[in-house]
Amino acid sequence: MIADAALLARAEALVRAYGAAGKTLATAESCTGGLVAGLITAVPGSSAVLERGFVTYSNEAKAESIGVPMALIVAHGAVSEPVARAMAEGALAASRADLAVAVTGIAGPGGGSTEKPVGLVHFGLAVRDGTTRHVARRFGDPGRGEIRRLSVEQALALLEDALAGEGA
Repeated sequence: MIADAALLARAEALVRAYGAAGKTLATAESCTGGLVAGLITAVPGSSAVLERGFVTYSNEAKAESIGVPMALIVAHGAVSEPVARAMAEGALAASRADLAVAVTGIAGPGGGSTEKPVGLVHFGLAVRDGTTRHVARRFGDPGRGEIRRLSVEQALALLEDALAGEGA
Protein backbone atom coordinates (compact mmCIF):
# COMPACT_ATOMS: atom_id res chain seq x y z
CA MET A 1 0.00 0.00 0.00
CA ILE A 2 1.20 3.47 -0.77
CA ALA A 3 1.42 5.61 2.36
CA ASP A 4 0.51 8.94 0.80
CA ALA A 5 -2.02 11.16 2.61
CA ALA A 6 -2.78 13.22 -0.49
CA LEU A 7 -3.56 10.12 -2.56
CA LEU A 8 -5.73 8.69 0.21
CA ALA A 9 -7.66 11.97 0.39
CA ARG A 10 -8.22 11.81 -3.37
CA ALA A 11 -9.38 8.19 -3.08
CA GLU A 12 -11.82 9.20 -0.32
CA ALA A 13 -13.24 11.98 -2.50
CA LEU A 14 -13.45 9.59 -5.44
CA VAL A 15 -15.37 6.99 -3.43
CA ARG A 16 -17.79 9.66 -2.19
CA ALA A 17 -18.31 11.06 -5.70
CA TYR A 18 -18.77 7.67 -7.37
CA GLY A 19 -21.10 6.59 -4.58
CA ALA A 20 -23.20 9.76 -4.93
CA ALA A 21 -23.38 9.24 -8.70
CA GLY A 22 -24.31 5.57 -8.29
CA LYS A 23 -21.34 4.51 -10.44
CA THR A 24 -19.04 1.53 -9.98
CA LEU A 25 -15.57 0.86 -11.26
CA ALA A 26 -13.15 -1.95 -11.95
CA THR A 27 -9.38 -1.97 -12.23
CA ALA A 28 -6.98 -3.95 -14.42
CA GLU A 29 -3.44 -3.53 -13.17
CA SER A 30 -0.08 -4.79 -14.26
CA CYS A 31 2.90 -2.73 -13.04
CA THR A 32 0.92 -1.33 -10.11
CA GLY A 33 0.08 -4.83 -8.90
CA GLY A 34 -3.25 -3.87 -7.35
CA LEU A 35 -2.19 -0.57 -5.78
CA VAL A 36 -5.06 1.36 -7.40
CA ALA A 37 -7.65 -1.09 -6.05
CA GLY A 38 -5.76 -1.22 -2.74
CA LEU A 39 -5.89 2.54 -2.33
CA ILE A 40 -9.59 2.66 -3.12
CA THR A 41 -10.36 -0.18 -0.71
CA ALA A 42 -8.51 1.68 2.05
CA VAL A 43 -11.56 3.96 2.09
CA PRO A 44 -14.51 2.86 4.25
CA GLY A 45 -17.57 2.33 2.08
CA SER A 46 -15.55 1.58 -1.04
CA SER A 47 -17.39 -1.72 -1.52
CA ALA A 48 -20.28 0.29 -2.97
CA VAL A 49 -17.93 1.67 -5.64
CA LEU A 50 -15.19 -0.85 -6.46
CA GLU A 51 -16.92 -3.70 -8.27
CA ARG A 52 -13.72 -5.72 -8.73
CA GLY A 53 -10.03 -5.52 -9.50
CA PHE A 54 -7.82 -7.64 -11.72
CA VAL A 55 -4.08 -7.95 -11.20
CA THR A 56 -2.88 -9.16 -14.58
CA TYR A 57 0.86 -8.99 -14.20
CA SER A 58 1.74 -11.69 -16.73
CA ASN A 59 0.76 -11.75 -20.39
CA GLU A 60 -1.13 -14.99 -19.74
CA ALA A 61 -3.15 -13.34 -16.98
CA LYS A 62 -4.05 -10.48 -19.30
CA ALA A 63 -5.32 -12.99 -21.87
CA GLU A 64 -7.01 -15.44 -19.50
CA SER A 65 -8.56 -13.07 -16.95
CA ILE A 66 -9.67 -10.13 -19.05
CA GLY A 67 -9.54 -11.40 -22.62
CA VAL A 68 -6.65 -9.38 -24.02
CA PRO A 69 -5.83 -11.15 -27.29
CA MET A 70 -2.36 -12.73 -27.11
CA ALA A 71 -1.84 -11.67 -30.74
CA LEU A 72 -2.24 -8.04 -29.63
CA ILE A 73 0.39 -8.51 -26.92
CA VAL A 74 2.76 -10.21 -29.38
CA ALA A 75 2.27 -7.50 -32.00
CA HIS A 76 2.57 -4.45 -29.74
CA GLY A 77 4.04 -5.64 -26.45
CA ALA A 78 2.30 -5.67 -23.08
CA VAL A 79 3.32 -2.05 -22.52
CA SER A 80 1.45 -0.35 -25.35
CA GLU A 81 -1.61 1.70 -26.15
CA PRO A 82 -3.54 -1.18 -27.76
CA VAL A 83 -2.97 -3.44 -24.74
CA ALA A 84 -3.91 -0.71 -22.23
CA ARG A 85 -7.14 -0.11 -24.12
CA ALA A 86 -7.84 -3.85 -24.35
CA MET A 87 -7.17 -4.28 -20.64
CA ALA A 88 -9.68 -1.56 -19.73
CA GLU A 89 -12.27 -2.93 -22.14
CA GLY A 90 -11.64 -6.49 -20.94
CA ALA A 91 -12.04 -5.52 -17.29
CA LEU A 92 -15.30 -3.80 -18.15
CA ALA A 93 -16.53 -6.86 -20.07
CA ALA A 94 -15.57 -9.20 -17.21
CA SER A 95 -17.35 -7.10 -14.59
CA ARG A 96 -20.57 -5.29 -13.84
CA ALA A 97 -18.78 -1.96 -13.43
CA ASP A 98 -19.67 1.26 -15.21
CA LEU A 99 -16.03 2.23 -15.81
CA ALA A 100 -12.70 0.43 -15.82
CA VAL A 101 -9.19 1.80 -15.54
CA ALA A 102 -6.12 -0.13 -16.71
CA VAL A 103 -2.40 0.33 -16.04
CA THR A 104 0.50 -1.35 -17.84
CA GLY A 105 4.07 -0.13 -17.77
CA ILE A 106 7.73 -0.60 -16.98
CA ALA A 107 8.46 0.24 -13.35
CA GLY A 108 12.07 -0.94 -13.45
CA PRO A 109 14.74 -1.05 -12.44
CA GLY A 110 15.25 -3.33 -15.48
CA GLY A 111 13.07 -4.28 -18.40
CA GLY A 112 13.30 -1.05 -20.34
CA SER A 113 14.61 -0.43 -23.83
CA THR A 114 15.29 2.59 -26.01
CA GLU A 115 11.79 2.35 -27.47
CA LYS A 116 10.11 1.51 -24.17
CA PRO A 117 12.20 2.92 -21.33
CA VAL A 118 11.75 2.41 -17.62
CA GLY A 119 9.03 4.80 -16.54
CA LEU A 120 6.83 4.37 -19.62
CA VAL A 121 3.28 3.60 -18.48
CA HIS A 122 0.12 3.27 -20.57
CA PHE A 123 -3.35 3.80 -19.11
CA GLY A 124 -6.75 2.90 -20.47
CA LEU A 125 -10.15 4.02 -19.30
CA ALA A 126 -13.23 2.27 -20.66
CA VAL A 127 -16.75 3.51 -20.07
CA ARG A 128 -19.70 1.17 -20.51
CA ASP A 129 -21.68 2.22 -23.58
CA GLY A 130 -19.05 4.87 -24.19
CA THR A 131 -15.55 5.37 -25.45
CA THR A 132 -12.17 4.09 -24.37
CA ARG A 133 -9.54 6.67 -23.56
CA HIS A 134 -5.76 6.23 -23.53
CA VAL A 135 -3.01 8.18 -21.80
CA ALA A 136 0.72 7.47 -21.96
CA ARG A 137 3.16 8.86 -19.42
CA ARG A 138 6.95 8.85 -19.40
CA PHE A 139 7.85 9.30 -15.76
CA GLY A 140 11.59 8.87 -16.27
CA ASP A 141 13.43 6.65 -13.82
CA PRO A 142 12.86 8.06 -10.31
CA GLY A 143 12.78 4.48 -8.96
CA ARG A 144 10.30 1.62 -8.98
CA GLY A 145 8.26 2.83 -6.01
CA GLU A 146 7.89 6.35 -7.36
CA ILE A 147 6.89 5.13 -10.84
CA ARG A 148 4.20 3.00 -9.24
CA ARG A 149 3.01 5.90 -7.05
CA LEU A 150 2.86 8.24 -10.05
CA SER A 151 0.95 5.57 -11.95
CA VAL A 152 -1.66 5.32 -9.18
CA GLU A 153 -1.92 9.11 -9.24
CA GLN A 154 -2.56 9.09 -13.00
CA ALA A 155 -5.15 6.30 -12.71
CA LEU A 156 -7.01 8.34 -10.08
CA ALA A 157 -6.89 11.38 -12.36
CA LEU A 158 -8.49 9.38 -15.17
CA LEU A 159 -11.26 8.20 -12.85
CA GLU A 160 -11.80 11.73 -11.53
CA ASP A 161 -11.96 13.16 -15.06
CA ALA A 162 -14.37 10.45 -16.17
CA LEU A 163 -16.82 11.25 -13.40
CA ALA A 164 -16.52 14.94 -14.16
CA GLY A 165 -17.64 14.15 -17.70
CA GLU A 166 -14.30 14.43 -19.46
CA GLY A 167 -13.95 10.71 -20.14
CA ALA A 168 -17.50 9.44 -19.86
